[in-house]
Amino acid sequence: MTVFQYRASITATGTSTRGEIEAVSAEAATQRLQANGLVIHNIKPKPEGLPPLKIPGTTGISNRELVIFSRQLSTMIDSGLPIVQCLDLLSSQEPNYYFKKVQREVKADVETGMTFADALKKHPAVFSPLYCSLVAAGEIGGVLDTILQRLCVQLEKADALRRKIKGALTYPLGTLIVAIAILIFMLAKVIPTFKDMFESMGGQLPGLTQLLVDLSEWVQNNFIWIILFLIAVPTIIILALKQRPIKKAVDSAMLHMPAIGIVIKKSAVANFTRTLGTMVSSGVPLMDALQIVSDSVSNIAVQEAILFARSRLAEGSTLADPLMVTGVFPNMVVQMIRVGEETGALDTMLNKIADFYDEEVDEAIAGLMAKLEPIMMVLLAFLVGAMLIGMYLPIFSMSSAIKT
Repeated sequence: MTVFQYRASITATGTSTRGEIEAVSAEAATQRLQANGLVIHNIKPKPEGLPPLKIPGTTGISNRELVIFSRQLSTMIDSGLPIVQCLDLLSSQEPNYYFKKVQREVKADVETGMTFADALKKHPAVFSPLYCSLVAAGEIGGVLDTILQRLCVQLEKADALRRKIKGALTYPLGTLIVAIAILIFMLAKVIPTFKDMFESMGGQLPGLTQLLVDLSEWVQNNFIWIILFLIAVPTIIILALKQRPIKKAVDSAMLHMPAIGIVIKKSAVANFTRTLGTMVSSGVPLMDALQIVSDSVSNIAVQEAILFARSRLAEGSTLADPLMVTGVFPNMVVQMIRVGEETGALDTMLNKIADFYDEEVDEAIAGLMAKLEPIMMVLLAFLVGAMLIGMYLPIFSMSSAIKT
């Protein structure tokens, strides 16, 4: 759908008028205006202006914008408004250029007779398989407004969990980057200044000082190569992790690491149980739900555990038994899922597990940070302290020689 600006006159009075109309083409807009008694003098697409800068590889649409859209849509549908009118109102008020465009395309597809879920599936970068499947279940069950509310809760919980994990991993990485930057700066800029003073003193430099001087000269002579190395290493790691065998090995190793592994495993359990619980309670078949949940999991070891459980479920097994065999999910989680299956309250049990593990993730992250902070502080203190001692050792040596 395109917004057209028009200039026309009213047939009955001849009065000039201007306005805007949304239509699939200029011809369709003209026909609608003529049917309303207007004589069209000029009609053209409304200029959108330059879209905001979008980072390549991203949708340009944040999780918060998707949550707001879903909440507003749920409220409108609950009020009895048709889905096309809801989308029309939302797109007209949407400030995000890219999301406005998506909403208009979805609205146009729905107007042609396509279901809302199928229209959303045409935009996989914005609406995940989980989102589309839940919307489809809501449309079939006639409870789309309720499903959208559940989706908002799911999106908010998943986003909060994701931010917690990123925060826990960002701290040590940021500290390491700062330490490397300080080291390079001092070797490249500070040590050379002291080097001239050392040479004017004459005599033999202490071993630590000589090591710093040699390192400083090496850094200055190979500065470009060091920068290229620091750029190349992360790039190679990122490219290597795109290879499934390598990523699988890394993901599996991460699950068994002493401190970070606990955080990753608990966050995986929280994400798995909440997503699966949301889908089951919304009426999505368990087999379909497991497939969609596995697609939304980034850790390959966890993903394969879910798919293994799904394959065994297709053979007539319960969900709990194959999950126990994988060894990825804690025994308590498996036992609670088993109770949920036996009592027919699997969705309720899954949501309770998710709530419990949300708190467990908070505690695990707090414990991880408590261990990492002193280690990082000691690392920085050691690097800076060693350099300061190395720089001032010749001065101390000279002072001692003068006294004697």
